Amino acid sequence: MIVVGELINASRKAISVAIKNRDAEAVQAVARQEHEAGANYIDVNAGIFLEEEEDYMRWLVRTVQAVVEGPCSIDTPNPKAIEAGLSVHQGTPMINSISLESDRYNRMIPLLAGTDCRIVALCMSDQGMPKTAEDRLRVADKLINGLVQNRIPLENIYVDPLVQPISVDRTFGIEFLKAIALIKEKFIGVHTMCGLSNVSYGLPGRPFVNQTFMSMAVALGLDGAIINPLDKQMMANIIAAEALAGRDNFCMNFMKAHRAKKFEF
Repeated sequence: MIVVGELINASRKAISVAIKNRDAEAVQAVARQEHEAGANYIDVNAGIFLEEEEDYMRWLVRTVQAVVEGPCSIDTPNPKAIEAGLSVHQGTPMINSISLESDRYNRMIPLLAGTDCRIVALCMSDQGMPKTAEDRLRVADKLINGLVQNRIPLENIYVDPLVQPISVDRTFGIEFLKAIALIKEKFIGVHTMCGLSNVSYGLPGRPFVNQTFMSMAVALGLDGAIINPLDKQMMANIIAAEALAGRDNFCMNFMKAHRAKKFEF
C-alpha cells in the first residue's frame, strides 16, 4: 500500500499559519512524524494562497525534503505551482492531480508528458462527479489512454475513482468499491488511489467508518491512499487487510509490525 501523508495542507489552520510565517520547524515536525509513521510520500499543498502558491510550493518542497529522505506529492491543479515544485524536488514526485475536465486536462498534459512522475488521475470530467462504477470506468479509460499516449507508463498512473459520502447516497461506497475492482481488472499495471475520509462525511464515528472502508477497498485492489498516517488504527488496519488479501507474503509485514510494537493489534 502506498501511503500519502495528507497533513501538510494549507486548508488546515495550523499549517496555513506555518506556511505564511515560513515556519520551517513546524512544517518539518509534521513531515518527520508522517514519514516515521510510514508515509511513502509527503503531500504538500499551498492552494489557499492563490497569488503566492508557486513561491510557497517551492518553499514547502525544499523544507520537507531537508528533513525527510523521500519524495513529495505535489498537490495542486495549478500547472505553474507544479512546475515550481518540480524545479526544486529531489527524486521522483507524485503529482496530485489531473482529471478529464477539459481545462485542467489541457493545461496539465503538456507539463506531465514524458516525465517519470507518478500521476494521480481523478475520475472527474466535464459531466461532473461520477455516480456509478461504470461512469468511473468510462472516465478512467479516457484518462489512462490519454496519459499513455503522452508517454506516461501504466505503472506510474494512480487512478482515483473518487470517494463520495454515503450519508448523501447509500450507493456511493459500493460503487466506488466496484470501480476499484473493475479498473484493476481492465487496466493491468495501473494503480488505484483515493482520498478516503470523504466516505464518512456527516456521520458519527468517522474514524471507525473510514477504517472499515479501507479494509474493504484493500480487499478489492486499492493500491494507495491519501490519509493521516498518524492514525495508528488506520495504519494497523491497512497492514492486516493486506495480509488478509494475500498481499503480504508469509505475513512478513504484519509480523514485523507486531514485533516492533508499532501498532496495537
